[in-house]
Amino acid sequence: MLRRTLPRLSSVKDRVAGAAKHAVKGDEHFPSLHGHPAARVHAREAAEKQAGLAAAEEEKQRGGKADTVKEFQIYRWNPDSPGRPFLQSYSVDLATCGPMVLDVLQKIKSDHDSTLAFRRSCREGICGSCSMNIDGVNTVACLKPVDTDTSTATMITPLPHMFVVKDLVVDLTNFYQQYKSVEPWLKTKQPAAEGREHVQSPGERRKLDGLYECILCACCSTACPSYWWNSEDFLGPAALLHAYRWVSDSRDEYGEERIQALSEGWDKLYRCRMIKSCTATCPKSLDPAAAISALKTMHQLRKA
Repeated sequence: MLRRTLPRLSSVKDRVAGAAKHAVKGDEHFPSLHGHPAARVHAREAAEKQAGLAAAEEEKQRGGKADTVKEFQIYRWNPDSPGRPFLQSYSVDLATCGPMVLDVLQKIKSDHDSTLAFRRSCREGICGSCSMNIDGVNTVACLKPVDTDTSTATMITPLPHMFVVKDLVVDLTNFYQQYKSVEPWLKTKQPAAEGREHVQSPGERRKLDGLYECILCACCSTACPSYWWNSEDFLGPAALLHAYRWVSDSRDEYGEERIQALSEGWDKLYRCRMIKSCTATCPKSLDPAAAISALKTMHQLRKA
């Protein structure tokens, strides 16, 4: 039997907004951070906390009282074992593992408990596999710096309001079916001239920035209260962001048909209440709420 998790969310909106206004010193040497507020926040956090951790390790080696061992409370549930879900505590020496939460999880699985289940693949914030809820925020573990404050425990749980397969692994079948339903591929009515690729200008290509970068981690959809209560009907922020990506593509010739399909049945699109939890929690600094608002506007203008 699959088990649903309860929501426990907080927003990273303030930190992301602050990072967007104040450039991190040395950004010119890291062009990948440009226009990526969440990456700026994480990069700065990782640098500051690792510097503090290194200082604590030096003090510890000199015989000081600095502590580099931190407690991690991780959600555990095994469908093959009777009993309710619970939080299991692990103590990890941060000086012996990498700076990201995924590094800690892999160390726990390798050195402490091989039965711990979680998804991971690229470790670069590209695949979206390691999405989970860390200290109340939906994010991907490979991009989330470890909180080096050893006086408090870090809590790691599955994405909220999703059926749990085991431990931190959730069932994303419905999520992927909704993504598939928006037909996320190029659709044209005429073949490209001379059998070549469909061309577009640099300006038309720039319209897709902020849309195509979605990694389908499901952080946004599982942070959305409207999706929690209507996940069978409401497509959710991720699927609608991808729908708008193809509506915005100058090469696609089925924009009107796509909008018509989304508007058939009030629930698919209009269940969104503009709470903007999706935008606040996106680990790639995308804005699904703006994409959904644009789809609604396009539908209303089409009706007028």
